[in-house]
Amino acid sequence: MKKKILSILLAATMTMSLAAVPAAAEEASDDAYMEELIAAAQEEGELIVYGSCEDPYIAAASDAFAEKYGIKTSWQRLTGGEVQAKIEEENGNPSADVWFGGTSDPQSICATEGLLESYDAKNKGHLVNDSYRDPDGYWYGIYRGILGIFYNMEELDRLELDYPQDWDDLLDPKYEGLIWFSNPNTASTAKLAINTFVQMRGHDEAMDYFVALDKNVAQYTKSGGGPSKSVGTGECVIGVGFLHDAVYQIDLGYDNIGLAVPASGTSCEIGATSIFKGCKHPNAAKLWIEFCLTPECVELAAPTGSFQFLVLDNAKQPEIMDEFGLNPDVTIDYDFADAKENTSKYVEDFFEAIGSAADDRFQTE
Repeated sequence: MKKKILSILLAATMTMSLAAVPAAAEEASDDAYMEELIAAAQEEGELIVYGSCEDPYIAAASDAFAEKYGIKTSWQRLTGGEVQAKIEEENGNPSADVWFGGTSDPQSICATEGLLESYDAKNKGHLVNDSYRDPDGYWYGIYRGILGIFYNMEELDRLELDYPQDWDDLLDPKYEGLIWFSNPNTASTAKLAINTFVQMRGHDEAMDYFVALDKNVAQYTKSGGGPSKSVGTGECVIGVGFLHDAVYQIDLGYDNIGLAVPASGTSCEIGATSIFKGCKHPNAAKLWIEFCLTPECVELAAPTGSFQFLVLDNAKQPEIMDEFGLNPDVTIDYDFADAKENTSKYVEDFFEAIGSAADDRFQTE
């Protein structure tokens, strides 16, 4: 009996040991790959970043990458729409290597146009789930943020107006001239908003909504963060954008800002990073993707005022968001495949629907 038990234990031990061999071999292989990639990237010696999130976060990530790997790293802040237009114009001869931040929608468009390079990142295993990356490896998520409504409570109190809590509230004529949205030609935030309404309400009803909303819009800002930066001062009374941007303004001292997660539904952006096809520093670009998929990179967001929810299972979430009870998991199941295929068409339909209303309220500077 003792021999039998010993045999069973020995067999179990051997099975466990054999199972550990592939894992250990895979880890060693990944380590060797990263060593080779770092050496190749350092030989290239340079990386150029186009960033579509906020300047301080882009700067912090670029500086950290440069310091960690000894690679000269420069960056420029452009809206998602601006990067898309620039890369489309350059058509396979990009002036930068990687795209950092901003919603994944314009990055998906560029992927369908053959302007992004597919890459199978080794660090993708730390993403919370596969919905936070392009299935073909064209972009990888680094954060997510809730699309919602924010407003200046003092101004609305002065005007004796209710605080808007849902999308249809924004159509009330009493808010005429008080709402700021972003320009779908330049802002990836607006592209996401258009996709969100199409997915929630259907194409025609979504376009009808934007026609009605347009009657109350005072300005379409160049960037998605534009409304949030002016709501605390009261220049913008009601804004549509990502709620973490408004939280940053509250953190700066504007305690007159209110937030609303629309009760009828909303979406969550995925801020992404990707490689431009034909870039001049391809190994540095791949190393950048690996770096972005680490806590070392994404945890730089909160100290620089970017309070998005992080999508890596080994990263620490920004504590300030707990104070506002915001939960990104209550948002709709966003159809990234539809957005990848149809965003450009939906934006065209948006401008066709509002017609002559597409005037000088649409900011491009």
